[in-house]
Amino acid sequence: MKLPVLASAMLLAFGAMASASAQLPGPAPAAKPFVWENATVYFLLTDRFNNGNPANDKAYGRKDDAAPLRGFMGGDIAGITAKIKEGYFTDLGVNAIWLTPVIEQIHGATDEGTGKSYAFHGYWAKDFTALDAAFGTEDELRTLVDTAHANGIRIVFDVVMNHTGPVTPQDKVWPASWVRTGPTCTYKDARTTVDCTLVANLPDFLTGSDKPVGLPPHLVVKWKKEGRYEREVKELDAFFKRTGYPRAPRYYLMKWHADWVRKFGIDGFRADTVKHTEPGLWKELKKEASLALADWKRANPAKSIDQKPFWMVSEVYNYEIKHARKFDLGGGEFVDYLDQGFDSMISFSLRSDAKRPYEQVFSEYSTILHGDMKGFSVLNYISSHDDSSPFDPLRQKPFESANKLLLAPGAAQIYYGDETARVLKFDGAEGDANLRTFMNWDELASNAERGLHRVADIRAHWARLGRFRAAHPAVGAGKHQMIGSSPYTFKRTWEQNGVSDRVVVALGLSTQQPVAISVGGVFNDGATVRDWYTGNTAVVKDGKVRFATAAQVALIAQD
Repeated sequence: MKLPVLASAMLLAFGAMASASAQLPGPAPAAKPFVWENATVYFLLTDRFNNGNPANDKAYGRKDDAAPLRGFMGGDIAGITAKIKEGYFTDLGVNAIWLTPVIEQIHGATDEGTGKSYAFHGYWAKDFTALDAAFGTEDELRTLVDTAHANGIRIVFDVVMNHTGPVTPQDKVWPASWVRTGPTCTYKDARTTVDCTLVANLPDFLTGSDKPVGLPPHLVVKWKKEGRYEREVKELDAFFKRTGYPRAPRYYLMKWHADWVRKFGIDGFRADTVKHTEPGLWKELKKEASLALADWKRANPAKSIDQKPFWMVSEVYNYEIKHARKFDLGGGEFVDYLDQGFDSMISFSLRSDAKRPYEQVFSEYSTILHGDMKGFSVLNYISSHDDSSPFDPLRQKPFESANKLLLAPGAAQIYYGDETARVLKFDGAEGDANLRTFMNWDELASNAERGLHRVADIRAHWARLGRFRAAHPAVGAGKHQMIGSSPYTFKRTWEQNGVSDRVVVALGLSTQQPVAISVGGVFNDGATVRDWYTGNTAVVKDGKVRFATAAQVALIAQD
């Protein structure tokens, strides 16, 4: 569709301004504490982000015979570390990285409907106690976590308590004492959501069982071959003696997941397929992971990023912020997952709510977060690895996407490439494979065109909003109140443990000339405030402030 001349000119002017200021250094972060309720979490598929060690690309004899975008492409732990060292995440204001599981995956491929598929995504576990060689080594993982912590970034592991990987000629099914292989879930009520397999050929752990089981034979053989069987058994014996838990499947899994925390200092878990397990097991996992992180922090005081407790966020499929603390499993059964060890819930709302006006979304979210959900939060997103309905899949609204995600009340999940307008459609790919292309570093480097904009300019916009969030907990954790509708202006106020924070944001400003922005009731006359978008400062007069540089956005704080 051809834009009107004026609208087109405004967009082009905004893009030119963004390009001109892309290299402006951001102001020094305000001395405000990190709170998970305001976290900016960067979610990446480990295999799709950056290849830091090409030597590990052909692990376990996997082949290049997968269907489009369903095989390994080389991204790894070392690649993530390299980007941390480059300052890529810091420049975006990211303070937590959630990476897909890096534990050892099934070696073979499935061939069901969409062609051959390998476990590049990390959700098809074979051995929860080992890293997959395609992702890296333990030394590389330790370097990743230590480097992240040194740069003020927390590491969130993705954990799967629900299922194993599929059965293939190279990967046998776990014993019947560990898993069920049917029926498949029908999602009518709790029983048909929990006591079943998500899909065919995805064995489901018997997480509701308290019956003691022995180690799966395939792990015994594998560990003996690797020379660590005695050590693993000794550690298991010590774990079950300390806890008094029965040797049931879910407790093995808890021990194995908590080991990564105790050994490397992982800061939090994103829990996969939460509604497909008994709710109470997550509280048990939280307890073990919390003890593990406390142990690691005592042993590594110089490496600890802070003294915050272990954090957990849940993926309850189709949970929306309006559900608050009451999720309907069907059949009249409701679950409060925030009472089961979780600090936050991934909300599936924003990717559709982003089509609504700013104020409708922001005021509604704030009311819920500071009402029914007070003390907890949500993790908002506009696109993800398995949501078939992302907001703006062709990236035609990259600036609006950033505004809606990074300025919405709650924590924000940037899906890798949101900030570089990585297109979520790929010729020849089917289903969720469209969402999982390799990170578009080449487009960022060449500053490729994306409609009326350039990729580097888009990323610069995301970075300015992200750095503002990182410095000001009020953005995501504060109470929202609209100040004016034209231009749309709002304030956020936050206070915790004697520390307070206040910000004002204005959107849809003229790019032709600076305009006066109302800040009365937030910043006093005579106060010097900074616009984090342009880097300009100005003095408040008569309840308003006017900055020297015109931009469509103003991010105002008194630093």
